[in-house]
Amino acid sequence: VRQRKRQTKATIQSYMKISQIRNDTIILKNGGLRAVIEIEALNFNLKSETEQKAIIAGYESFVNTLTFPVQIVLRSTKMNIDPYLLDLRNRAEKHTNELLKNQTLDYANFVEKIVDVADIMQKRFYIVVPLDESVKQSSTLGQFFSWMKVDESLGNVQRALSGFSEKATRLRERVSLVESGLSNVGLKVKRLSTDQLIKLYYNVYNPSTAQQQKLPDSLNTKEGML
Repeated sequence: VRQRKRQTKATIQSYMKISQIRNDTIILKNGGLRAVIEIEALNFNLKSETEQKAIIAGYESFVNTLTFPVQIVLRSTKMNIDPYLLDLRNRAEKHTNELLKNQTLDYANFVEKIVDVADIMQKRFYIVVPLDESVKQSSTLGQFFSWMKVDESLGNVQRALSGFSEKATRLRERVSLVESGLSNVGLKVKRLSTDQLIKLYYNVYNPSTAQQQKLPDSLNTKEGML
């Protein structure tokens, strides 16, 4: 049974494109690098017509300055209010006034029912900034090995790590360009750190488990270990 579990785990990992996460950067198995920028949304409909036109013009200018592809990701997840409800109920238990205690508990139960019925979703916006090496066309021998399922990802990752500092600098320049362009539009942006990236992908790949087994606030990650 243990051997079967190990085989299943290895099979799942073989489908994941991520090899390591270090220095706020995702290293892919093919040697490519990725940075993820989180964007704080703004309410476009609440802006005046003049402000809306300025935002659209600013976004067009931002897109025209890009000399590389980017990926825009919208992640929609069910809002988890368990910590908020727990805090409310803990405060209720500390009330010496019985009326305030009951009202606080009733409010917590009301909010919990509203969220369950309405299925309130939380949306987060990201831009993924890539840095890839030029893709070489596979030779006949290379295609043969790919058919034989020979994994060359380790070699790709080692090549990526050998020039990691230089590539990370180039990626940082791209991130700065994206951040500057989006800031000019009026958006608040931030590049995700190593810990934040690990938590993000943990939640993406383990949506059910992540609800029950949350990662600690500080992972104390060591450079190159993940």
